[in-house]
Amino acid sequence: MLANALFATTVVFIALGFYLLDQCRFLIPYRDLLVARHGRTIGLFALVLFGNLLAGFFALGRRFFLKDTGSKLAHLEKQLRSRQSISEELSRRIAGDE
Repeated sequence: MLANALFATTVVFIALGFYLLDQCRFLIPYRDLLVARHGRTIGLFALVLFGNLLAGFFALGRRFFLKDTGSKLAHLEKQLRSRQSISEELSRRIAGDE
């Protein structure tokens, strides 16, 4: 889940970077001045933006791809405890009777 969110964040972040580089061509002559004066602030903003995008994609992934996980796990645990339709060895291992 985290790897998918990281991949999506990286793709969006790089696409946004290329878009901004294209739109801000008029700033090329002032590049050294901008980096010297505002490089740390721009870097911090980029880091915070990356973190927020990562958190957003992670939350979306959990919301849409992990639906009903708790109820599914509860159903599996109920089957393991009742020993119905699950192998006897797996039930013993889960119960701790090994």
